[in-house]
Amino acid sequence: MTVNPPTVSEQPVHSSGYRALARFFGGPPLSVIFRLVLLSILIGVILEVLGLDPWNILASLRSLLLRIWDMGFDAIRWLWRYLLLGAALVVPIWLLIRLSHVIRRR
Repeated sequence: MTVNPPTVSEQPVHSSGYRALARFFGGPPLSVIFRLVLLSILIGVILEVLGLDPWNILASLRSLLLRIWDMGFDAIRWLWRYLLLGAALVVPIWLLIRLSHVIRRR
């Protein structure tokens, strides 16, 4: 007697629902949520350092731009330095991720 594997319609709904949820999240949902929480905290710290308030974001952005304008060209040098510092880390990591996605698709 041969036992045939279950067809798609006979598979439990839970597994197909979980797969759809994982596909929507781009990975295991709990893992993705955990990474999003950590990234949100990091971005929140950075925005706090910049003096941005999430409850009044437009006024905070205006205040930030006015402070940058008041600082003059020192602000441009300051922003440029941090841009280069961050890009030295972010761009290579982004490039490696994109290349790995291209290689994986082939």
